[in-house]
Amino acid sequence: MSLVLNGIGVSRGVAIGKAHIILRGSIEVLESAIPPQYIEAEVTRFLNAVETARLQLNSIRDNIPDDTRADIAAFIDTHLLMLDDATIVNTPVELIRENGCNAEWALKLQRNSLVAVFEQMNDPYLRTRRDDVDHVINRIQRILLASSQEDKSAEDSLLGAIVMTDDLTPAETVVLEHQGINGFATESGGPLSHTAILARSVQIPAVVGAHGIQQYIRDGERIILDGQQGILIADPDQRTLEHYIEREAREEQRRAELASLIRTPAVTLDQTAVTLMANIELPDDIEAVARENTNGVGLYRTEFLFMNRAEPPDEEEQYDCYSRVIDDMNGRLLTIRTLDMGADKQVDGSGIRCSSNPALGLRAIRLCLKDPGLFAPQLRAILRASSHGPVRMMIPMLSNTQELHQVLHLIQHTKDALEREGLAYDPHIQIGGMIEVPAAALCAETFASHLDFLSIGTNDLIQYTLAIDRVDDEVNYLYDPLHPAVLRLIKMVIDAGLAAGIPVAMCGEMAGDPRYTRLLLGMGLTEFSMHHTALQEVKRVINQSTIESLAPNVEALLQAADPERIVAQIEALNSSLY
Repeated sequence: MSLVLNGIGVSRGVAIGKAHIILRGSIEVLESAIPPQYIEAEVTRFLNAVETARLQLNSIRDNIPDDTRADIAAFIDTHLLMLDDATIVNTPVELIRENGCNAEWALKLQRNSLVAVFEQMNDPYLRTRRDDVDHVINRIQRILLASSQEDKSAEDSLLGAIVMTDDLTPAETVVLEHQGINGFATESGGPLSHTAILARSVQIPAVVGAHGIQQYIRDGERIILDGQQGILIADPDQRTLEHYIEREAREEQRRAELASLIRTPAVTLDQTAVTLMANIELPDDIEAVARENTNGVGLYRTEFLFMNRAEPPDEEEQYDCYSRVIDDMNGRLLTIRTLDMGADKQVDGSGIRCSSNPALGLRAIRLCLKDPGLFAPQLRAILRASSHGPVRMMIPMLSNTQELHQVLHLIQHTKDALEREGLAYDPHIQIGGMIEVPAAALCAETFASHLDFLSIGTNDLIQYTLAIDRVDDEVNYLYDPLHPAVLRLIKMVIDAGLAAGIPVAMCGEMAGDPRYTRLLLGMGLTEFSMHHTALQEVKRVINQSTIESLAPNVEALLQAADPERIVAQIEALNSSLY
């Protein structure tokens, strides 16, 4: 009899193969006292383990094939950078010396401190960066504990296998991908983890958060993994197997068809041109953006410059980074979002205490306005970089016009200062706002009258509107992009932009989900920004759609209050696709 297990599908596609179980188990660390005369030897043992971890990651990095995408190598580079971070390297040394404890215990104490900070973060994407902390620290711990299980995944032939394990680091995922695995499933992890993003990038079917896979699935058992639906089927019957073999063939055909669309413009059947842009985190992502032939970048997350370091980057470092990205864009538009961090993601030395509820506390533009010393260097850097090519600036988490006027005043003040100093900048740089707070959506007309563009951040807008944390297992089932309140807020923002004659984009996950493309087109949205791997799929829907016929159907859908009816109407909208 077949066994079906559910998880979270994070990388679509079907994988069929034998299960390969990688048992990790939890790393148990005990405290032991180190005699004073052996303290420095213990420090040396710890630093040697850090260096061994660095050599392991460098070896993986050096053995990646030359044609591997730059964003894959960037994940490993992130872990290598973390091995240079004082909070991971220096602080455990201090704890060994201060407490006279063993290296494993000192590292565990520091890991718990770091994870506590990450778990308070509001932004789900940034909160899942705690996974990177765990991956790097666990690598060092296994070296300290001389674990014999560390590289089991590299010992066996994995060609065609489906890997099952507690969790995977991005580095391990790269190794497994080049060993020819068909897919992987993990007990832990979320859709915004680095490993999940990497799986989508290299198009490995993957399921995360599949609790019990190591308990209920046997090593070597035939498995079907459905990365779209987030299910695993163990010991499938012949009928089920044939169904998924057919789906696997259709998936291969789909990928080939999408690749053929790269040079095709995004235009509806009634000749409405649609702007497709990409979201990026790292400068190296530009290569993938160029390969997908986008109109530009609709969201460049700058906070990654500020993370994993003791002090925030100064103006020159930011200017150099932004300028390089603009130069690499080769004339395509770059939308730079100003710092979206908060007391829950504070820069060391900021002196700002964490809020008891970071989601509703001091973050994003609220933090930047409270701490001009953090904000001013970024404004100067962005404005100076704007002289290198087309750039627009986007302000996150606006909730009232007082904030907006303060920001616009600071931008004008910065322009005046650059003018006096004789430093080049684009005096006509466009300033936009992210609409991700329900209050801002309800007052979108007012914001539109003061800004050059709006961008809807659906990730936060949905969770704030519905009062749920989408990464909380207890309530994330309530996260619903099709909730009538969410749809009406989105429509209000689009209409406000149209009335003011300014563009409105969407840069949340909803923009990259082809199930919602026709809905958004019918609402009047013509600018989408998403992860680059979703671009061609969304483009295909656009090229098969007629806005003139969609608009009245969507208008009727927006009047519906019954969730089941809304879902049925969405299915009807999409019925002619493919």
